[in-house]
Amino acid sequence: MTLYSPVVPNLSEYFGQNSPLQDYLPGFQVRQGQSWMAEAVAQAIDESTQLVVEAGTGTGKTFAYLLPALLSDRKTIISTGTKALQDQLYHRDLPLLGKAVGRPLQTALLKGRSNYLCLHRLDTVADQLASAGLFEDLNAVREWRHRTTSGDRAELIEIAENSSVWPLVTSTADNCLGTECPLYKDCHVVRARRKAQEADLVVVNHHLLLADLAMKEEGFIEFLPGADTIILDEAHQIPDLAAQFFGVSLGSRELERLFEELRAATLPLKDAELQQCLDGAKKALLVLLAELPREEGRYEMSAAIQGMEFPLIDLSEALRILLLRIESVSQLTIELEKLCEQLGSVVERLPYLSNNENWDGLRWLEVNPRSMRLHLTPLDVADNLKRVMNSGSQAWVLTSATLAIGEDFSHFISRMGLSGAQALTFPSPYALESNALVWLPSGLPQPSDKSHTGALLETVLPIVSLTSGGVFLLFTSHRALNAAKRRMKSLKNLLNGRPLLAQGDAPRDDLLRRFRDYGNSVLLGTGSFWEGVDVRGQALTVVVIDKLPFASPADPLMMARLEYIRRQGENGFTGHQLPLAVLALKQGVGRLLRDETDYGVIVLGDPRVLDKSYGKFFLESLSPMQTTETLDDVEVFFKRHEVANTG
Repeated sequence: MTLYSPVVPNLSEYFGQNSPLQDYLPGFQVRQGQSWMAEAVAQAIDESTQLVVEAGTGTGKTFAYLLPALLSDRKTIISTGTKALQDQLYHRDLPLLGKAVGRPLQTALLKGRSNYLCLHRLDTVADQLASAGLFEDLNAVREWRHRTTSGDRAELIEIAENSSVWPLVTSTADNCLGTECPLYKDCHVVRARRKAQEADLVVVNHHLLLADLAMKEEGFIEFLPGADTIILDEAHQIPDLAAQFFGVSLGSRELERLFEELRAATLPLKDAELQQCLDGAKKALLVLLAELPREEGRYEMSAAIQGMEFPLIDLSEALRILLLRIESVSQLTIELEKLCEQLGSVVERLPYLSNNENWDGLRWLEVNPRSMRLHLTPLDVADNLKRVMNSGSQAWVLTSATLAIGEDFSHFISRMGLSGAQALTFPSPYALESNALVWLPSGLPQPSDKSHTGALLETVLPIVSLTSGGVFLLFTSHRALNAAKRRMKSLKNLLNGRPLLAQGDAPRDDLLRRFRDYGNSVLLGTGSFWEGVDVRGQALTVVVIDKLPFASPADPLMMARLEYIRRQGENGFTGHQLPLAVLALKQGVGRLLRDETDYGVIVLGDPRVLDKSYGKFFLESLSPMQTTETLDDVEVFFKRHEVANTG
C-alpha cells in the first residue's frame, strides 16, 4: 500500500471509536483504510487536484468519499457505473450521512433524459405508435402519471425495464421540443435539472456524465451543472464507456423508430408523394438488413462491407430524398421541425460511418438478432479525457476496487489521460489469507479445447458436497455458458438436489434474488454477472471462473486497439490485453467475499495460470489469498470454516 500521511484531522471523529455513524449504521467498525482514504479525498478536494484510489472490498470507500464531499461545502458531482449504485447512494447512504453530520443536505438525483416520463409524448405520440401488446403497459404509465412527482421511470416497477413502451413515453435530445413544448413548465427533466443546479451534491451515472462531457467537446451547452469536485465511483468502466461517447454511431432500430414517428406526424398531411418517399427509405433499410452477416457479433467495416456497399448507397439516397421532402413541410409544426433535424443528422452520419476513409478510429458493424448498428469508435480517448479533466480547476477523485495491477496504476492512468494524479491503494481489510482459498484444478484441457467446459464441470462440481453454501459459475463467453447449461443435464446428480439458475432464464435481478433466497443454489452467468453482484454469507461460498478473462483477439475493437498500440512502438499484449484481463479477473473474484465473516473458495479452471509465464500476474493480483492444486485442501478449508461457524 502506498504510504499516506493524514492531513485533515477533523474527519477522524466520523471514523473513530466514538463515531456518530455507529448510531445509524448497524455493525459499524473502525477501518484504518477508510479513514486514510477519506483524508486523501478531503485533501484532493481542498487542493483541487486529481486522486486515483483503489479500495479493496470492505474498505468502505463509499462513505470515505461521501463524507468529505458533504463536509467540503463545495458543489460536488458523484458519478456511478450503475443506476443501482446511483439509487443506493441517493436513497440510502446520503440520508444516513445527513443524520450523522447533523445538518440538512441539499442533494439531487439526476439521470439521463430517457429515464423521465415525457408528458407531451404520452399525450401525442404513444397512442399512434403503440402496438396492441403495449396497451396494458401504456395504461399503467397513464395511471402512474398522476401519482409521480419525479417522473423517474424506476418508480414504476410493474413495467419491465426493457418494455417497448418506454421509448414512446420518454424523450431524447433529438426529439425533445425544449421550451417550445406546450408542457414545458411541467417537464420532469427540467425539474430534475433545476433541482440539480440548486443542490450542493448531485448523484449521476457515467452514461449521463460522459454524454455531457462529449457535448462539451463538441461545443454544446453542458447538460450538468458546474461543479468544484467530481467523484467517479466504479471508475474502471470509464475508458471503454468514453470510447462510445466520443465516437459516432447509427442503428437500424433508431431508423425504424424515426420512420414510425415520421409516418404518424405526416399522415394528416395526406401527401402521397411524401409517403412514397417514406416507403422507399423503409424498403431500403430492409434490403440492407437482409445483407447483414448471418452470425451475431462485431465485424470490422472493411471486412463486412462486401454485399452491403450498394444497399448502403441506396439507403443513403433514399434518406436524402426523404429529407428533401420533409424539409418542404417541416415549418408546419414544431414536431415536424424536430423530426426533420433528426433525419438530417442521420443523412449526415450514414456516409461518414460506412466509408473507409482513414481516421484515428475504427469503423465497425454490430449485428444483433433483428437489428444492426454502425459505429465509428476512437482507439484512444486519453486526449479527450485529459482535455476535459484539465479544462477547469475542479478536484477529480477516481475510485474502484480494481484499478491497479499490484500497486501499478500506469495502465489505468494512461487510458484516462491523467497526469500528476496521486494514486493510492487500500487493500481489503478482510482476512483474505485465511477466509479465501484459490483452487487451481490440475489436468484440465486448454481453454481452446472443445472439451474444456465439460471437463471443468466434472472436475469442480464435486465441490458442492463440501459446502452447504451457494455456487457461482462465471463464464467468459455465452458459448461456454450455453454449453455448461446443456452439460448440467447429465451432471444433475452432482448438484445434490440444489436449484440450478442460469443467465437468460430470467431477468438478472430476479436470478440474483432467487440465488440469495435459496442459499444453496448453483448459478451460471457471464458478462454483467462479473461485477456488481453482492451476495453475502452462506448464499455464496464458491466462485468458479472457467477461463482467464482475456478479451477476444478476434474482436475488431481489440484488433484495432492492438494495432494502434503497435504503431506507438509498444507491446499490445503486455501493455493492454494482460492488464485488462488481470483487472477483469479481480472483478470476478471480488464477488466472493462481501462481508467480514464471509469465507469461500475461488476455482480458476484455466491451466494457463500455471503453464504460462504471465500466469504469475494473475495469481499475484489475488494476494494474499492462498492457492492449492488439490481438492483435499479445499475439503479441509470448508470443514474448518463450517465447524467454526456452527461452533
